[in-house]
Amino acid sequence: MKQLITILFIGLVSFAVNAQAKIEFKSDTIDYGTVEKGSDGVRVFEFTNTGDEPLIVSKVSSSCGCTIPKKPKNPIMPGKTGEIEVKYDTNRVNPIRKTITVISNADTPTVALKIKGLVVDSSKESVLEKKNKSIVQQ
Repeated sequence: MKQLITILFIGLVSFAVNAQAKIEFKSDTIDYGTVEKGSDGVRVFEFTNTGDEPLIVSKVSSSCGCTIPKKPKNPIMPGKTGEIEVKYDTNRVNPIRKTITVISNADTPTVALKIKGLVVDSSKESVLEKKNKSIVQQ
C-alpha cells in the first residue's frame, strides 16, 4: 500500500512539474515604419498561450517613458490569445528603438519585445535639405 501511494505521489508531482504555461508571440518586433508627428502611436503585440496552464502576465515595462505598454488584466487560458498594447508618443520626432519587457509565469518567464520606426515632422524642412541647396536657393 505504501508503494502505491508513493508511486501516485511521484506521478502527481511529475505531472505538476510538466504542466506549464507557454507564451508565443506572432511577432516579437513591431515596425511603425515612417509615421507623421502626432499620429496614432498605438500598436498591439498578439500572443497565444500554447501551454497547458493559465498564463499570467505579471508585469510589462518599457525601456523609456515615451512608450506605455498595457498588460492583459486576466489570465490567458491554454489555447487562447491575448494582447499587449503599446502606445508610443509620436510627438517626439526621432527614430524609434525601444524594448518592452514582458514578465509572466510562462516556461520562458522574461521576453523582450521591440518596436522600431521613424517619426517625422513634414511641416518642417530637413536640415539636410537645406544643406543641399545653394545660398541663392535658400
